[in-house]
Amino acid sequence: MNENLTALVPEIALLGAAVAGLLAGSWLPRRRQWAVAVLAAAACTAGLAATAITMITDREQTVFAHAFAVDTATDAGRLIVLGGLLLVIGMSVDTVRGHKRETEYWVLLCLTGAGTLALLGANDLLTLFAAYLLASIPAYALTAFAKDSRGTEAALKYYLLGALLGTTMLAGTALLYGAGGATLYRQLRTTLPDAPYGLVAVGLVCVLAGVLFKAGAVPAHFWVPDVTEGAPTPVAAYVTTLPKIGALVAGYRLLSQVLPGSDVNWPPVPAVLAAVTMTLGNLAAFFQTSVKRLLAYSAISQVGYLLMALAVAGRSDFALKSLLFYLAAYAATNLGAFAVVAALPKARRLDDYRGLARRRPGLAAVLVVCLLGLVGTPPTGVFLGKLEIFGAAIDGGATWLAVLAVANTVASLFYYLRWLMPLFATGGPAPAAAHAAPGRWTAATAYTAGTASLALGVAGGAVLPAMTGTLLS
Repeated sequence: MNENLTALVPEIALLGAAVAGLLAGSWLPRRRQWAVAVLAAAACTAGLAATAITMITDREQTVFAHAFAVDTATDAGRLIVLGGLLLVIGMSVDTVRGHKRETEYWVLLCLTGAGTLALLGANDLLTLFAAYLLASIPAYALTAFAKDSRGTEAALKYYLLGALLGTTMLAGTALLYGAGGATLYRQLRTTLPDAPYGLVAVGLVCVLAGVLFKAGAVPAHFWVPDVTEGAPTPVAAYVTTLPKIGALVAGYRLLSQVLPGSDVNWPPVPAVLAAVTMTLGNLAAFFQTSVKRLLAYSAISQVGYLLMALAVAGRSDFALKSLLFYLAAYAATNLGAFAVVAALPKARRLDDYRGLARRRPGLAAVLVVCLLGLVGTPPTGVFLGKLEIFGAAIDGGATWLAVLAVANTVASLFYYLRWLMPLFATGGPAPAAAHAAPGRWTAATAYTAGTASLALGVAGGAVLPAMTGTLLS
């Protein structure tokens, strides 16, 4: 049994920062609890460095009886999640600085981030479920961090749906264990082909239910709009972005590692879910006037595009590479849009952004880059990500899905333009909500994320080879 703890440095760094931060925060005066934020950022930086070393030295391995895999998907996912966590920390500083529960905020963020990292390499059904819990429970508390009525309601909905689908996921794990006599993916791959068809099919659907919840995909998407609107903006940015990375990589690993030899015809399941998710998300966003709800439905539609890679897992050599690159581009672009929203906390409606290009040209430029990036406009990273994932769908025999995705992409331009057009309006007085000066850290985060979105589009040719590889079992 390989029990190499150095393979888990990023996860251990976040968990260590959470424990050390909780202890330190108990003694620090309120005005100095920013030190816990520094500790969280240092843990993310240490995780990024450890991941970079792993990728450079090609130390791919499975650890702890093959229950956790450190391979291309895990390493790329770590870079995306840890980089995204640094952006979330940056946009959170102005929101929670001096708050009486500031330490708890950073500790919960580290814990849920560690759970998301654990989802990336989960190579065993029980490891997957444990990671699901660690990624979810701290996020419920973060959603209600403001302790207002909207946040409390959102957290309750988030928790109830998460508990329901978590229980469903555990039931699916039990069914697959009963069918295959194991929870380890490499063992299930050899035993499930001889297992009862119905038992495997039902177990798979139940496990996927938990994955879909973390990703925010239909039919487990009901929490997304309420949580996005009710939670503090940095928390909304986190829950609509980073858990998706862990969930979709985990779903891809599950489908491609466990089911290749099974008689269960699983590819139509993620394909239909992708089609329904992208279409529903776009249609629901059309006439939204709340910027946070618009971004929530945008996040749902983006999951639909990402699920296309799962639909062709094992049938296209480009599926994994396209999924990882799209996730990186989406994380930077979506976090950039949320950072602009966080920088203007009183601008809650689309009309509140009227004339922003004249008053805050820098933030307006970031918003233009990020919203057009979410559409898939060159030269942003999402454009290249969509190009790759559409190509993977065609290569995997799901041309109809790629055509539907193109149609949805064109349709999505409508609601993003509804937000962009007021930015350049010149007539009438500026809305009072837009007069507040943005926080320094939040604005800096917005500029960083917008630049990263453009950089991924321009330098995508250099980034894509680093995301090419195979999964370990």
